[in-house]
Amino acid sequence: MSTHQQNAFSNTPEPYWRETAKLPVFKKLDQNIKVDVTVVGGGIAGITTAYLLAKGGKKVALIEADHVLNGTTGHTTAKISAQHGLIYDELIQHFGEEFARKYYLSQTKAIQFIKDTIKNENIDCHFSEEDAYVYATTDQYAEQIEKEYEAYQKLDISGELTEDIPFDLDIKKAVMMKKQAQFHPLKYLKALIDSYTGLGGQIYEGTAAKTINEGDSTQVVTSDGYHLDSEYVVICSHFPFYDGMGFYFTKMHAERSYIIGVKAKKDYPGGMYISAEDPTRSLRYEVDENGEKLILIGGDKHKTGQGKDTMDHYRALEEFGEEVVGVEEIRYRWSAQDLITLDKVPYIGKLTEKHASIFVATGFNKWGMTSGTLAGQILSDQILGNHHIYADVYSPSRFVADPSIKHFFKENLNVAGELMKGKLQIPSKKPGDLEKGEGDVVNLNGRRCGGFRDENGKLHVVDTTCTHLGCETEWNHGDHTWDCPCHGSRFSIDGDVIEGPAKKPLTRIEVNARGTDL
Repeated sequence: MSTHQQNAFSNTPEPYWRETAKLPVFKKLDQNIKVDVTVVGGGIAGITTAYLLAKGGKKVALIEADHVLNGTTGHTTAKISAQHGLIYDELIQHFGEEFARKYYLSQTKAIQFIKDTIKNENIDCHFSEEDAYVYATTDQYAEQIEKEYEAYQKLDISGELTEDIPFDLDIKKAVMMKKQAQFHPLKYLKALIDSYTGLGGQIYEGTAAKTINEGDSTQVVTSDGYHLDSEYVVICSHFPFYDGMGFYFTKMHAERSYIIGVKAKKDYPGGMYISAEDPTRSLRYEVDENGEKLILIGGDKHKTGQGKDTMDHYRALEEFGEEVVGVEEIRYRWSAQDLITLDKVPYIGKLTEKHASIFVATGFNKWGMTSGTLAGQILSDQILGNHHIYADVYSPSRFVADPSIKHFFKENLNVAGELMKGKLQIPSKKPGDLEKGEGDVVNLNGRRCGGFRDENGKLHVVDTTCTHLGCETEWNHGDHTWDCPCHGSRFSIDGDVIEGPAKKPLTRIEVNARGTDL
């Protein structure tokens, strides 16, 4: 382990954004309430939706299972961009030019909304316009870069094709999209929260939604048994906590990616960058509280619960950072979980065609700053009775034969394989074999379990069977969590649900310090 890693890699991951934003604290819901709209989920989609509904005159309550902005929004790289990798040529091939143009224009409209809101609300959130690049280091992907630039020209996207970017990287081609942006997402959203609560909007933290009762009103039931009665419910809980026979767990998969924040030896030239090839490499900068540039290096995505030791991903990012900017110090590390839809286009709209009063926003495909903002615009318009010209692009009820069917079977065959693989594993390690700070799948009297020994020597043992559909969770060394390789549910060392679709915790197993049953 390098000296750079000694400091950052030994600590529990905590994103830079949360450490540098003073967020308000809200109480738990402790009574039944009635409002016009209940919004579930305190990320960018939920907060933007609630903010716009309150501005539209609706009485709104937002509930969050944990703390607001502690999910994917708090763990993003925070690029505000309509350049979502090499997506426009793909959209044209699958859906046609009109659809691809609407996708671009809708994402651009979201960027403009953020810019206007920052100006109108006078928000200090380190906003800066930056050109965005996708670059290729191989001939194969250079051809795709050229096709993407051709798509830009067809769609009237302002961009350039280049063979050079200002880093010590041997690239073949890059496509640039002009005047994209970056910001401090939590400082921006903190201002929206203040405006929302100033308009009478309510927020309840530590309040997990359990289910929805549909009747004369649409009633959200919390895990503590309290009810929120409202005309409309908006589900922005990352993975929808309520499925309503929409079968969202079959239409999305979860991916994890990693970020390190470093002090660089070389001067950063500006701009935002992402590689076309896997493993993905992403670069942007942030001006920190001391006025110095913090370089955010991200990427190394993989399906949740699958792949190599998660700490290896952080090490890979450090090696890349050393190559392109020179790493003087690693100050932060964290990871994020994103949901990817079958066709890479988010689901924003009615939960299903049968649900006139329940709406959903999910599957942002790693580009939540624009898509989450767009979700707030679309959903608030639909609830306020306004027409949104791009709503049809994101309708959750769409199902296009190409590529949806192919990806549907591919993803669900992968799930079946992971289900069987986990059931056939017979671990040899016993709970008592675990060292301090070590977690692993263990054998407890012939039963597959998950064990972690904390720094105080206490053993935390759980049944590894995911409570969603019965897949076996795997240990995430980098984040100290139990992750499901089938649908992306994540659990703490004591089995508590961190990320859905699972709703119930893993079963805890009481053992003594030697790792035997009590």
